[in-house]
Amino acid sequence: MPDWRQLASLINFCTAYYTTQLVRCAAFSFVLIGLVMLLRKIFFSERTFLRGMSWALFLVIPFLGRLKMFYENAAVLKATWRITAVTASWLWGDRIYMAGILMTAICIFGKRIRLQRIVSGMEKVMFENVRIYVTDMNITPFTVGLLKPKIVLPKVMADSYSKDELKSVIQHEQTHIRLGHLWFGFAWDMLRCLLWINPLLTVFQKHFRADMEDICDRVCIQSSRRTAHEYGMVLLKTLKLLSSKSEGKPPAVTYAGEREFADMKRRMGEIASFRPYRKKLCVGMLATAFLMIAAMLLAVHTHSYARCNESRDILVGNYDGEPQVISYDTEELSQMISYDDRYVYVERQAFEDFLEENNAEGEIWIVFGGFYKLPGLAGIAESCIYESSSKDRIIQIPYESIRNYWYYELLEIL
Repeated sequence: MPDWRQLASLINFCTAYYTTQLVRCAAFSFVLIGLVMLLRKIFFSERTFLRGMSWALFLVIPFLGRLKMFYENAAVLKATWRITAVTASWLWGDRIYMAGILMTAICIFGKRIRLQRIVSGMEKVMFENVRIYVTDMNITPFTVGLLKPKIVLPKVMADSYSKDELKSVIQHEQTHIRLGHLWFGFAWDMLRCLLWINPLLTVFQKHFRADMEDICDRVCIQSSRRTAHEYGMVLLKTLKLLSSKSEGKPPAVTYAGEREFADMKRRMGEIASFRPYRKKLCVGMLATAFLMIAAMLLAVHTHSYARCNESRDILVGNYDGEPQVISYDTEELSQMISYDDRYVYVERQAFEDFLEENNAEGEIWIVFGGFYKLPGLAGIAESCIYESSSKDRIIQIPYESIRNYWYYELLEIL
């Protein structure tokens, strides 16, 4: 049966540990979103694919919380030590942050779940071997679902469009699915949950979605072999047909379900400026972007603390009515003390002289090894009691490792 106090202690640690990392990630996200918006406006304003690829930089954000520079770079340490101190010690603040993640997730993904339930109850029709969900609500076409995507069309569109026009609309939604845009949207929503203290992730979400929409439009135009004018006319017809919005429109959190009509006008301008692109060049750009993100993730991993960091520190303390630390000078102590997986080895004469110099009395404890998660934030160490009665030149003290205990095994892998 688990020790509930230790389980509560583990939960409190996880709250502080992950809040510390996520707050740092949120700080980076403020800087990165400004950089991405600057790139979009100045350098990539006429480069649709590069605008979309620039959002991939956010894939690195969730992994920045364990960077060593938060502890080893003097400038960064000076700028962030207060935040680190608060998140590492103020448990209620950490609990509030975790509650914020939970509430944001309920709001965002609750809408997704409700929308999927609404879609599941809609009328189903087949169009050229594609299952379409038809609704009486006056909404723009959209797709919902990650593993089993469902394409939704308003009934007024299904009844009014020609076969070629419907094919163009459905191709657009299928292109979103094929390009992985539904998964990108899901990843963005996950980021909004984890870094909820950065409201800019929600404010600029419309630009993220707009860039994905523009990429989809360009791919559709080129792959359908239609002219940009023909493709734009289908979009214009949709704009006119759905000019009056229905109040019963569901709060969609998926692609195109929440498209604003003003955005459709913006898309018309993008479509009008369409020029055929070279597929091989785009594939090369995508491969380059993938390699850059992989290199950045590798660099972050290299310069970050591991989930479990081995400690080689040694500490000697005594208990004579109350615990006291005699020394934590690892360099000095390691000349007298060594250890392996089963025993601690103490050079008796040198250690006895050391204790005499420090006026150490009572029960002598040797604390050593173990691991830590982040500097100053949780970890464990092995320990043993010095056997002062032994007369051996090298005293061999057996100990039982606590790393075999479930609590510390779980702490190690978190």
